[in-house]
Amino acid sequence: MRKVVQKTPDKNYARRIMAILLLHQGSSVAQVAKTLCTVHSSGWRWIDRFKANGWEGLRSLPAGRHPRWNLTPLLPFLFYLLKHSPQQFGYGRSRWCLSFFILQIKKLLNIKLSISTLYRFFLKNRLVWRRAAPTLNVPDPEYDEKMARITGALSQASEKNSVVYEDEVDIHFNPKIGADWYFKRQQKQVITPGQNQKYYLAGSLDAQTRKVLYTGSSKKNAYLFIDMLAVLKRHYRGAETLTVILDNYCIHKSRAV
Repeated sequence: MRKVVQKTPDKNYARRIMAILLLHQGSSVAQVAKTLCTVHSSGWRWIDRFKANGWEGLRSLPAGRHPRWNLTPLLPFLFYLLKHSPQQFGYGRSRWCLSFFILQIKKLLNIKLSISTLYRFFLKNRLVWRRAAPTLNVPDPEYDEKMARITGALSQASEKNSVVYEDEVDIHFNPKIGADWYFKRQQKQVITPGQNQKYYLAGSLDAQTRKVLYTGSSKKNAYLFIDMLAVLKRHYRGAETLTVILDNYCIHKSRAV
């Protein structure tokens, strides 16, 4: 047990072991309490724990109170709330907060919880506070027709009827600078090109072979897309048809194309 005393990171556990070892060597409870800078009652309590459970009985108990509530059955109810807006339950807010969850749990399930209890439960079950992603609710009147054409092209894809996905990407030359660990009064320096510089790539992914073709330019315009089409034409010169699936970015609809 001396090795346990030396290696354990729990120093309170080490003190209890040392107390039992000193008592075993013939020291009195008063001497042990004086040596370990504790009170007599702690020494007697450690003796009782050792008699009841041996060395395991001397281990430290988890910090804090034991959880009084098993909130796991609440998860389906919380998932139900998260799929709806507070406004659907008569509130003026458009976003949920902990107090609104507590009100609904109290109202519908007659269970009273504190904000701290619910917060700990959220963290344990990976429910996080984050911003919503902005999006548009503008349906494309030609969506069904476009999807039917894409599905048809993919179903007939072959060596003679090639199908590729095409898109562009911006390459930033400025390095991304994030947080890091430092000693106090020290800070790393990252060399940058000054004014941010960009390079643009156009690439295509073969729907069957997963092969990627690409080209690049210092400008993101219609000529970048035309260069990509030229690369595709050279690579698929033996194909009877070539279907290119892409978005509605302006350079794809330029007159130059």
